[in-house]
Amino acid sequence: MSGKDESIFSMEALRSTQAGKDIMKQGLLRSKGYRQFNQYKEKTEQEFSGFAQRFIMSLHKAITADPNPAGTIRKFADDMGSEELALSDGSSVADVKARLSNPDVLGDRIKRILNSNFVKMTFPVFNALYDGASEYFGDSASEENRNAVIDGHIIAIDLSEPMDRIVDRDEDLEYLDDYKFMNPYILGIACSKIAQGGDSVLKAFEEGFKDARIGQYIDVKLKIKPASINDENMTECYKKYRAVMGTAGRNMALNRRPLSDIFHLGMAKAGECVGCGNEIEDAIKNNAVKVPSWPLYYALNTGGDVRRAFELTMAKSELYLDEAKIALDMLPENFKLKPFLEFLFLTVRHYNQYWYNELIRRAPFAEFQKKIEESVAAAK
Repeated sequence: MSGKDESIFSMEALRSTQAGKDIMKQGLLRSKGYRQFNQYKEKTEQEFSGFAQRFIMSLHKAITADPNPAGTIRKFADDMGSEELALSDGSSVADVKARLSNPDVLGDRIKRILNSNFVKMTFPVFNALYDGASEYFGDSASEENRNAVIDGHIIAIDLSEPMDRIVDRDEDLEYLDDYKFMNPYILGIACSKIAQGGDSVLKAFEEGFKDARIGQYIDVKLKIKPASINDENMTECYKKYRAVMGTAGRNMALNRRPLSDIFHLGMAKAGECVGCGNEIEDAIKNNAVKVPSWPLYYALNTGGDVRRAFELTMAKSELYLDEAKIALDMLPENFKLKPFLEFLFLTVRHYNQYWYNELIRRAPFAEFQKKIEESVAAAK
C-alpha cells in the first residue's frame, strides 16, 4: 500500500475535507482523542528508528546465516504460488546475497520499503491497541514481548510493500531482485517475533497470512483478466487488506476475547476502507484506474461512467468505515483508548476524502475510460 505523501495531513490539506476540519477542531479543543492519538504518534515517531534498526539487524543475521538462499527463495515462491516472487534464471543468488550482506545496502532497501505512511501510521495504532489490551486484561509489563509482537506484525505488513512492487512493477524496478531475495527472510523474522506472543497468537497470524495470500492470488489473476472482475472476487481480493490488518488487531490483544474479536473487526474494516482510498490515490499517481479495484468494477458496470465509479467507491469506503465503527460500540466501558480509535477513524475518512477531492479537481475521467477499454481489449 502506498501513502508516502505526508502533505495530506498539512493544514491546507486538512482544510480541504470535512473530516480534516473535524480533526483541526479536535486539535484546537485538545479533545481526548486528539491528545491520545498525538501522544502515541509522537512516542512512536521517536521509537521508529529503533524498530527499523532492530529489523535491519535481524534481517542481516538471517541472510548471512543461510547456507542455501536459493532453496529458501524457491520455497517461498512455491508457498506463495507465484513464480514472479522467484529470482529469474539470469539473476545470481550469490551476487544478490553478497550485495545485501553489506549492512548499508540492506539498510537502504529496508528504509525504502518502510518509507510508507501506512506503515508509519500503523505503528502507533498497534502500540495503542497493545497497551489498551494489556491494561484491560491486567497484564504485567514485558517490554521484550511487547516489542516482539508489535514489531512482528509491522514487519509482516511491510512485507506487502516489496511483494506489491514485484507484482505491479511500478516502483523500484532496479531493486526488485533484492526484494525477491529479502521476502522469505522478512516473513521468517515476522513469524519468529510474533511467536513470542504465544501459540494462539502465532496460529492466528498464520491463518490470517493464508487468507491474505488468497487475496493476493486473486489480485494477480484479475490483473490478467480485468473483465472477469465481479463483486464476489473483489470481496475476496480485499482479503489482502482485511486479513493482515484484522489479524494484527486480533493479536494486539494476544488473541484474547472480547478485545481480540473487537480489534479484528475494527482494524479489518478500517483496512478495507483505506484500500478504497488507496485505489483512488493510485489512480491519480499512475494516471490510470488500478486493476483490479472497486473503481474498475463500478466503471465496468455503469456503462463506462468513470466519475460515477469513483463516487460509488467512496460510498463503498463509507460502508467499510461504518462497519469499523461498530467495533467502537462493542468496546467495554472501561476501555480507556476508545477516543484514540474514534480519532483514528476520522483520519481514515480524511485520507479518502482528500484523494477523492483531488481526483475530482483533476478530472481525468475520459483518459481513464480510454485506458480501461484498452486494458480490457488487450486481455481478451
